[in-house]
Order: sequence, then C-alpha cells, then structure tokens
Amino acid sequence: MIEAIARFFNQRLAHDDTASSATDERRLLLATAALLVEVMRSDAVLDERERERVLAALRRHGGLGEDEAVELVALADEASRKANDYYQFTSLVNRHYGQQEKVRIIEMMWQVAYADGVISAHERHLMRRIADLLHVLHGDYVAAQRRAREATGRAGIAPGRQPPA
Repeated sequence: MIEAIARFFNQRLAHDDTASSATDERRLLLATAALLVEVMRSDAVLDERERERVLAALRRHGGLGEDEAVELVALADEASRKANDYYQFTSLVNRHYGQQEKVRIIEMMWQVAYADGVISAHERHLMRRIADLLHVLHGDYVAAQRRAREATGRAGIAPGRQPPA
C-alpha cells in the first residue's frame, strides 16, 4: 500500500524528490483525498455524483489531471479502508494547514456530501467529527456548509431531506 502511494507520487506528481516540502505536500494531498473519500463512502449507496465531486475537488485543489485524480482517489479509498481512525489524515492537515485551508477542506467535504442531494445522519456526524478533529470553529463550519450547499445548487434542500422528485 505505502509502496503504491509512493510510486504514484514519484511517477505522477514528483517535482523535487529531495525537498521535504514536496513530500509533505504529497502526503497532505493524500490526506485531503482520503477525507473526501470518507464522505463519499459514508452513504449506504455509492453515488457517482459524489465520486465526480471528489475528482473535481482534487483536480482543482491539487492541480491534478483526470488520470492522476482517478488514481489518487483509488489510493485514498484503499488508505481510508485500511485506516483505524481519521487521526492519520487530520493530523497531517493540522500540522501543515492553517485555519482557512482547513475550512476549505470542510467545504469540499460538504460539497461531496451534497452531490447526491441528501445529507444522511451518518454524513452529518462524520462532517462534525472531522471538523472537530481539524479544530474548525463552529461558525466557520456552518459557513462552509452553507457555501457548499449553495455551490452545489442544493440551497432549498434541508439536511436529511430528499430533493423533490
């Protein structure tokens, strides 16, 4: 697993393997991808709209091409399935990102959650838990959720409700 991740970053994303900041950025991108994948996986049914939202966020946030984003999602999915908890991902984010970037990650996570039009109780719990682990202030958390809901066109859908048919 770790070899596959290292190979991916070395082949696809490596700019300067000797620089520790490049390594940190790669690990941070994987951590971000794993958190987005956790939201995607939190539903009982895997929805392609959520997967597409994860890929779009990684292309935008990580500057990845389509093939790189797809491969990173596969690696992040494997990493999150093998993880015992969220700490290995959130600790990287906490060490390397400031409050503004952490709020942006929460907003991206909410965009993934809203992609299918339904926010489950499990998704709400996951979002709150990750926000707490990232030390995101409640006001910032609520604002990120609102921006994500508006950005995904779900402004009229209350969390936990089905969109009108």
